[in-house]
Amino acid sequence: MLTGVCQAQVVQVVEKEQDLHGVIRRGQQLSVEIDPKTVEKSWKDYLGKKAGKVKSSKGVYTVESAVIDTISNAPMRVVSVVSSSAQGSTVWWSLDMGVAYIDKDATPTEYAASERFLRGFARKLYRDDVLRQINEAEDVLRATKSEQDRVVKEANSIQQSIDKNRQRRKDLEAELVRNAEDLKQLELNVEHNTKQQEISRQQVQDMEKSVEAVRAKLKDIK
Repeated sequence: MLTGVCQAQVVQVVEKEQDLHGVIRRGQQLSVEIDPKTVEKSWKDYLGKKAGKVKSSKGVYTVESAVIDTISNAPMRVVSVVSSSAQGSTVWWSLDMGVAYIDKDATPTEYAASERFLRGFARKLYRDDVLRQINEAEDVLRATKSEQDRVVKEANSIQQSIDKNRQRRKDLEAELVRNAEDLKQLELNVEHNTKQQEISRQQVQDMEKSVEAVRAKLKDIK
């Protein structure tokens, strides 16, 4: 899938002259639809791994005595520049084989090999870009799933609070019913107690009268 995506991108290699510090050099230019900063860093790393130690000065990359066996077994001097373009970036390079520069007409075999080298770099660029997009998409997916989990947990927490609230309401309503029943019973108890008090008061009065009657009898005894 990644290879298909990479091949679908625009990869153009043309022969082009470049003015470097007042010197016109013939070379090849690769055009890719990727931002210059990414291309510049990748190209420097790619050259370092494939050609040798890369020196950088004022935007010009140089590899002295570069050996790229897919192009030539003889050491070459590589000079390269990465620039921005309307579509993305360009990578220009010149390969000095000592006796001649790689040229489409003069050295067609080496020219074709160096073109394949640039196209290989372009494929790596696009592949890395697709992998970066995949990683970013996976990061977004993970963040989205995390947010989804958070929302689900929040919904569960809200539902639990609702259930607890409903149960608490039921408990309160049941408690109110019990309180009403208890109040009714208390009122009955008060009413009963009032009657009991009246009966007790009457009994006290009757006993007092009985005591007075007994005392009266005592007075009659002489």
